[in-house]
Amino acid sequence: MNQNTTDRIGEGMGRKRIPVIVILIACVYLAVGVGGFVAHLSDPRAPVWIVVEVTEILAIVCGVFLLRAHNWARWLAGAWMALHVVLSFGEMRQLAIHSLFFVLIVWCLFRADANRFFHKTRLA
Repeated sequence: MNQNTTDRIGEGMGRKRIPVIVILIACVYLAVGVGGFVAHLSDPRAPVWIVVEVTEILAIVCGVFLLRAHNWARWLAGAWMALHVVLSFGEMRQLAIHSLFFVLIVWCLFRADANRFFHKTRLA
């Protein structure tokens, strides 16, 4: 069975094939979100504690809904990473790393195979 046949069979039965790169990115967002949430939970007196925790929750939301093929989740994932790029201004190393991750994530989530995954008709 070739790749096209497998895709058609999955579509006919109401299932979508999740591109591996989407799974990987979603897992990274889940890991960063959960790990960051737990790590930052220990100091609720920090001045921006609630803002940091909200961004970690958003990372978890991105991961979950990327796996569920919600198109808005990939836009949120890109915006989440873009926020980190903006926050990195002033520290060249962090800016370079966050910019690289931003470009890679956006490129992967908006490639042709990911576009097909996010734009197929959602079945109940």
